[in-house]
Amino acid sequence: MKRTMMSLIGAGVALAAVTGVAAVAAPGGTEGGAPQGASRMPVQRSALLCPAPTSSEVGETTYTAFAPKGAAGDDAAKGTAELLPAGTVKDSGGTGKGGKDDKGGKDGKGGTVEGPQTVAPHDHKPVVPLKAAGTPVTATTSSSDAPALVGTADGASAPGWSVQQTTSVAAGAGRGLFGLSCVAPDTTFWFPGVNTGKDRQDYVHLTNPDSTQAVVDLELRGKDGRLAAGSGEDIAVPPHTTVPVLLSTLVSSPGSADTDAALHVTAREGRIGASVQATDAETGGDWLPAAADPAPGAVLPGIPADATSVRLTAVAPGDDADLKVQLATPTGLITPSGLQTLHVKGGMTTTVDLKDITQGEAGSLVLTPADGGSKAPVAAALRVIRGKGGHQEMAFIPSTRPVEERATAADNRAKGSTLSLVAPEKGKDAKVTVTASAGSGGGSAASKTYTVKGGTTLAVEPPRPQGLKGSYALTVEPADGSGPVYAARTLAQPQGGIPAFTVQTLPDDRGSVVVPTAGQDLSLLTD
Repeated sequence: MKRTMMSLIGAGVALAAVTGVAAVAAPGGTEGGAPQGASRMPVQRSALLCPAPTSSEVGETTYTAFAPKGAAGDDAAKGTAELLPAGTVKDSGGTGKGGKDDKGGKDGKGGTVEGPQTVAPHDHKPVVPLKAAGTPVTATTSSSDAPALVGTADGASAPGWSVQQTTSVAAGAGRGLFGLSCVAPDTTFWFPGVNTGKDRQDYVHLTNPDSTQAVVDLELRGKDGRLAAGSGEDIAVPPHTTVPVLLSTLVSSPGSADTDAALHVTAREGRIGASVQATDAETGGDWLPAAADPAPGAVLPGIPADATSVRLTAVAPGDDADLKVQLATPTGLITPSGLQTLHVKGGMTTTVDLKDITQGEAGSLVLTPADGGSKAPVAAALRVIRGKGGHQEMAFIPSTRPVEERATAADNRAKGSTLSLVAPEKGKDAKVTVTASAGSGGGSAASKTYTVKGGTTLAVEPPRPQGLKGSYALTVEPADGSGPVYAARTLAQPQGGIPAFTVQTLPDDRGSVVVPTAGQDLSLLTD
């Protein structure tokens, strides 16, 4: 790599702070995550995208927005954060193709087939605009055609801005609790654990936050490799619009469907947010968020103690991968019976039924390169089921990034929240401070510090605000010198005899970026 010096260093520092584009320190770096001679600065602008929540007539969605108090300052007048409704390309059972010029084509009978039709939002009123850092804001809708949302946060509201979308569906296919942390726009996403079989309906929602069209490719991979090559290419996503795509329409025939597949979403032009909504008549439904970028290992935190079925799907985008599989329990790392190692063929998926692996104790799955095996990168996710018979509910846990500086779960209730913290490396204890914000309707913040022994999972009922009214946010902050730590929050809201629940992993919020000081060699900030 060329070692270059930046002559206009002041402009680079400003750009990094405004866009959030700068080197993010890796675990094991210097104190504060910044290389020597560099410094951390809070980001000055953040973007988030929330997909359309549900088409159910018996669904209710709550949006919760939150920005933690921090180094950027606590004065709300110095920052803004809000979401605006996006347009929708109505799903027609297929994909909206056409690249740059999506003008339709011939229908085979001499007529013209129109391109995808965009439906504008009913109104343009901001949703959950933040009033002050440190206090969540909520909004609720029961509309079956609630739109996707796109938005930005600036200034003091930008660092750590998060929005949680929680939907309760009372009946029908996909009944249960759907939870999702709204996503930042990007150009590539991996979704291990999608399903194109007849018993499930999985939609990927593609949302474009920008004023120019995005062009997206969807690639499905299964146990035998790529599924239906070319069927998900050149999907046009108009500006400020969302496009839902039913994944089963991407396979050429029912025989090519795969119940344990992985979806790779790539934006060839522009950038998008992507999330998968999965529904099942027997096991309810939930959002499947994107997994962490493929890496030689993976941590999947927060498997509930009472899980009755746990299913792992892993995909190796490149070469074959060999993985050691361990469960981080409250007392240490154990190896599931008969599963010392897992081999994942390059370009394919591998699925393992882990059954009721937790056996009454909350745990987290830890995947590391097997001794003497390949260290090729993988992405992974778990489908977790609680309950039995006709009273089952499913949720998903993708592999996630560690909490390096801070992470947030925005929507927590007076009852039903469980926080899982895992220190995956034996001998490297993690010390974290968990802060419950003020309530959306009142109450004062409260904090508690936890120590997680290396190689274990700690599942706790998190602190609650004093005098809580409404919902509240949780922030997780590792202490200086702490060992690596990963986190997830489970929200359980039973519906009659259904153990409805959803799990959100808590990756680092990347509310700060590493920027160089004047005259510093920029090659020191990158690999």
